[in-house]
Amino acid sequence: MAFDRYVAICNPLRYATIMTHRMVLGLSVWAWAIAFLMVGILIGLSVRLSRCRWIILHFFCDNASLFKLSCESVLINNIYGLGYTVVLLGSSIGSVTLTYLRIAMVCLRSKSKTLNSKALQTCATHLAVYAILLVSGFIIVILHRYPSWRPQEGGVRHGTRVLPALNALIYGLQIKEVRQRVMALFHKSKVASMDAK
Repeated sequence: MAFDRYVAICNPLRYATIMTHRMVLGLSVWAWAIAFLMVGILIGLSVRLSRCRWIILHFFCDNASLFKLSCESVLINNIYGLGYTVVLLGSSIGSVTLTYLRIAMVCLRSKSKTLNSKALQTCATHLAVYAILLVSGFIIVILHRYPSWRPQEGGVRHGTRVLPALNALIYGLQIKEVRQRVMALFHKSKVASMDAK
């Protein structure tokens, strides 16, 4: 999405020639192929382990929870998992940062308020959703590394449901009709609270 935003804002007249069906298909195939390869290795490392415990202490079944069910050495799994996380997050954060820095440079050089406004509106939603994804991912990684920091399971479970649900709210507020209805609800509640005083 960051690359798409970059092309749309920095090369708007060339967007159709750069973001062709072939380019979109190529980017999608590469993203899915890398994900399948990395997750396939992760599953392969997990399947080879024997299990001596049967209770998952985490609130959902993820790979790190499966490692903890084994009494064998999981050093290879932990090294791969850490490398996987570093490569995945590093490449993701790096590419998003580079593309958004380029977009920011174009906006700073441009004197067009319309372009800057549209760029901000387009990029703000993507960055908000991306930040929510990163925060959710970091919470899960941190809670696996430091289980003593884990609050009661219900609080974490609800938190991991609420954060992704914000995606719909963020993108929904981009729609003019939805935004107007939300503003009308806030206005009504503000008027009602003033009348109550």
